[in-house]
Amino acid sequence: MRDVFALLEERGFPAQQQTPHITITFSQDMADDVVQRAAELLPPVIPASFRRVGSVVFGTKRKQTVAWLLETSDELEIAAREISALNPDGRGPRWTPHLTMGLRLPRVMVPDYMRALDEVTSAHLKELTVIRASLRQPQSQQLTVLAGQR
Repeated sequence: MRDVFALLEERGFPAQQQTPHITITFSQDMADDVVQRAAELLPPVIPASFRRVGSVVFGTKRKQTVAWLLETSDELEIAAREISALNPDGRGPRWTPHLTMGLRLPRVMVPDYMRALDEVTSAHLKELTVIRASLRQPQSQQLTVLAGQR
């Protein structure tokens, strides 16, 4: 992913500094019971394969996010929806697996960015493997591995 980010930056697009990741659910302060359940549900399904099935744009205002839309196993989908449903700050049992490829881009740049993303991405890059599931806490800079490689 970092190679794709670098190629897009070489073409004049904004640098992407985010660590490539797939979010299951988000909260400023994740509840302990949600973390505990995630630690129970995720080890049997990690590592996990994701298939790249398209591109999507999130946002309706002047800044938008471009992402690859992903599909994964039923087992991981079920686990992710349960974890999301437990999060009081979440969106209920919904999960849209995606990998952010362009974060907070000016809306007018999105069509060119998507075209360039298609051009710099190998047609053979159809599957991604997730090797770790973790809880990232940016404020304290903590990373707690819940499943997979430590």
